[in-house]
Amino acid sequence: MRRVVFNQKGGVGKTTIVCNLAAIAAARGLRTLVVDLDTQGNATQYLLGANGAVPSRDIADFFDSTLAFSLQSPAFASYATTSPFANLDVIASSPRLEELIVKLEAKQKIYKLRDALKKLRGYDAVFIDTPPAMNFYSRSALIAAERVLIPFDCDEFARQALYTLLENIQELRADHNETLMVEGIVVNQFQPRAKLPIRVVEALREEKLPVLAQMLSSSVRVRESHEQHRPLIALEPGHRVTQEYVALYEALAGAARAA
Repeated sequence: MRRVVFNQKGGVGKTTIVCNLAAIAAARGLRTLVVDLDTQGNATQYLLGANGAVPSRDIADFFDSTLAFSLQSPAFASYATTSPFANLDVIASSPRLEELIVKLEAKQKIYKLRDALKKLRGYDAVFIDTPPAMNFYSRSALIAAERVLIPFDCDEFARQALYTLLENIQELRADHNETLMVEGIVVNQFQPRAKLPIRVVEALREEKLPVLAQMLSSSVRVRESHEQHRPLIALEPGHRVTQEYVALYEALAGAARAA
């Protein structure tokens, strides 16, 4: 399963969701790969920072390799770095992604990630983290993925941006990836005692938007997991927010099996 977590709005928890769902998949025994396409590299730091691993190759090296003709390109898995967590590898981000984007767009390399992932062997699950913008890398991820999960943080501005986001995904789906499925909108940093989040979520459901039943609460434990470079399932498996992530993972896995 190739899953991308995407929203054009920043600060909605894309990276946290990617890393924690991937860590749960790995803890369940699935050989799991995280591909970090965000130049900020937060997923890379989250998962590799604990042991100070320095990747010998990264995602910029992969995209750079597509700019030159070669009869035999390196296997995509060769760009991965082993994380401290069993069954979990990371293809690290790089600041060089920024300087490559113009060349990649000019040479129309938008399908290279899709082609590489289709040939990928040895992994049961792939999670893709994206930049908070509809740019070359996020489009590459949406073209390469089978499913897209949309984080939403219950803000009125985020609600307005959500409509544009869904339209953009549908347009890309029609033009480039007809099999891409929107898994749903996952409400993140939810505060059940606050009136505004409840009102916004109810409005989205009344509009028949695919809001998932499983919501993720706001918690300082999430920030602590960032600081310690340990996903919640490794930091505190029994914590309330950890169990919310487990419930989300199981719901997504169940829906994938039923499809």
